[in-house]
Amino acid sequence: MTTHTDETTTVEYAPEQPARLDWAKHAPEVYKAMVRLEIAARQGLDHKLYELVKIRASQINHCAFCIDMHTKDTLAAGESVERILQLSAWDESRHFYTAKEIAALELTEAVTVLTDGFVPDEVYENAAKHFEEAELAQLIAAITAINAWNRFGVTCRMAPGHYQPGQYK
Repeated sequence: MTTHTDETTTVEYAPEQPARLDWAKHAPEVYKAMVRLEIAARQGLDHKLYELVKIRASQINHCAFCIDMHTKDTLAAGESVERILQLSAWDESRHFYTAKEIAALELTEAVTVLTDGFVPDEVYENAAKHFEEAELAQLIAAITAINAWNRFGVTCRMAPGHYQPGQYK
């Protein structure tokens, strides 16, 4: 049980669940390959857009560890709290984002969810209007990479709350 005390009250929080597996320790070559993929995928992308995409995919995938990490990194990079908070409802708060960011968020959701088994043509075409082909390829790689990281985080139950901005850079 974790407790939090402020000036007037003490609140007991639910206990933190332990990680199931330190996958990076037991599969170090896979971890190293994922880090190389991450470094390669972010090349040529605007850093703030890249982080917004990672947060949004992590929200969809319920990866608390990645939400914690990328929110902290994004705040440290100067992104506004308001834009980060609105990400979970970006479609209803489009006025916080550029047309290019909206196209990236639409593509992120389509690639992450894949409920219909494909990315809709209109989503892809909108992204293609806002990104040159090389940049679009990088964006698709970045979305794919964060989805892979999310699957490790969720499956192994990596605990949020301990990450410090820039810790893994």
